[in-house]
Amino acid sequence: MVTLELEALKPLLGLAVSDTSQDAVLTFILDDVQEVILNYCNLDELPNGLKNTAYRMAMDLYRNEGIGDADGAGGNVTSIKEGDTQVNFGSTKYEATFAASLLKNYIPQLNQYRRLRW
Repeated sequence: MVTLELEALKPLLGLAVSDTSQDAVLTFILDDVQEVILNYCNLDELPNGLKNTAYRMAMDLYRNEGIGDADGAGGNVTSIKEGDTQVNFGSTKYEATFAASLLKNYIPQLNQYRRLRW
């Protein structure tokens, strides 16, 4: 059984291990990634062979979804108009697409451990 640890994820994200400002967000991300993997593969424990895949998924979630980013609550820039200056913010289809496609990027690795349910 593999346990995903903050101390291993932080350096991968370029964060100091001693920096605790993102611990709650990173813990949520690690728990979420583990839950997604276990549910998709129909497993009770995270196998050692999916440890690096789990960390890569966690890194993608942290970098692309802005979990815990209060400044990102207004959404991304969806359009910019230069004449008379107009900037529109909002949720883009990319955000929903990324969340849905995250699992698809790792399906080949996950399928090696997937069990069928009867």
